Amino acid sequence: MKRRLLFGERMLLGDGTEPFNTVIPFRLRGTFVLKNIQHALEKIQEKHPWLKAVIQHDEKNIPWFEVSEKVKIPIRILAKKEENDWLEESKNEWYKLFNYKEQPLMRFVWIKGEATSDMMFVFHHCLCDGGSAMVLLDEFLKLLDNPTYDIGVENPILGIHDVVPSEILNNRGQKFKAKMIGRLAATAIKVIPVNKKTTARQSDYLLNWKFDKEMSQELIAYCKSQKVTVNTFLCATVLKAFQKIRKEKAFNKVSCPVDIRRFANQIKADHIFAFGLMIVVSLNKKFGFEENLKLMQEAVEKKTSKLNPYITMMVMESAHDALTNFTKLLKNGKSSNDCMFSNLGRISIAHEYKEFTLENVFSPSVIGPLGNTTTMVASTFRGEMDFSFMGSEGYLPHSEALAICDEITATIKQKLESLAVYD
Repeated sequence: MKRRLLFGERMLLGDGTEPFNTVIPFRLRGTFVLKNIQHALEKIQEKHPWLKAVIQHDEKNIPWFEVSEKVKIPIRILAKKEENDWLEESKNEWYKLFNYKEQPLMRFVWIKGEATSDMMFVFHHCLCDGGSAMVLLDEFLKLLDNPTYDIGVENPILGIHDVVPSEILNNRGQKFKAKMIGRLAATAIKVIPVNKKTTARQSDYLLNWKFDKEMSQELIAYCKSQKVTVNTFLCATVLKAFQKIRKEKAFNKVSCPVDIRRFANQIKADHIFAFGLMIVVSLNKKFGFEENLKLMQEAVEKKTSKLNPYITMMVMESAHDALTNFTKLLKNGKSSNDCMFSNLGRISIAHEYKEFTLENVFSPSVIGPLGNTTTMVASTFRGEMDFSFMGSEGYLPHSEALAICDEITATIKQKLESLAVYD
């Protein structure tokens, strides 16, 4: 089984010389044996063919996923020394290239402790997104607890025809529209001026913090009182923090990934898939925070309603010849947004198992070579909201990142206190 990488996957893969890795850390309380971990990983490989895929290039140097029955998910084991070893190991995993010609695009890390172990899935970002990763985590834990658990079999996506309905994919008008947009975009990309050199990233960093159940619940209640989503509220808070700390250096723009599964029901929850949609949000400086929340919520709904995954994919698939220029633009173009913010929302994975307890799922981290690395990821597990903030000194100094995180927390606490006073 094999398929050609889609445009977005090729962009994330690059030429294979620069890592673009996503790390999914989680903490288990219990004792474990290696063979059970290996069995669970082998079973999820059996279900999901692309977890057994290596990448081969054809005569035109185009990369293909190619399933190999020989490859197994590598496991790295180390002794747990400190409570937050997983933070340092997450960063270590950012920089390790995947030998994708011989090994799968996923590996596993076990930080082994006496009472608790921290474990990590590490993926190349071209393989899967956060939604896919959470499904794999759920399946892995079920199999680790019960080796005979039936997780079913994935019917994998074999190309754009498995995502875009045939009545759209084969429609002459839609094909022409996609091709024209693709050509215009390819031409525009060629003439956009870019720097000759990429911005020097310098040292990278990873910050992590969480809100307890009470504060997380109060945050949700505040959002309900303002009739906005948690995602919109957090975006507004992030933008406000960047403005206060960075002042004239702030761009007043946050880009937000949107789960493509909301719009393309051909992509199932358990499909291994990495392609996403994106919207950009900003604050209106003429208005206060609460007014901005309402305006931003309206803007988010309007922009989201206009997203068309089918045409977007068709446009991108018509523009493979523009990939080099597009990648160059992302790497060398001037940064135009403050950060990327992704909220995975509530992680609905079981907490209690027969053999162990899932104590924590830390928000994933990801870092790659395509321009500004500043990224924030939020998620909620067992009622507690968790945040990962990653970046690079060359784009956002570590001291400013710390100040931004403090400002985000301070703003949220202030809003929650105002709600309590109002109540």
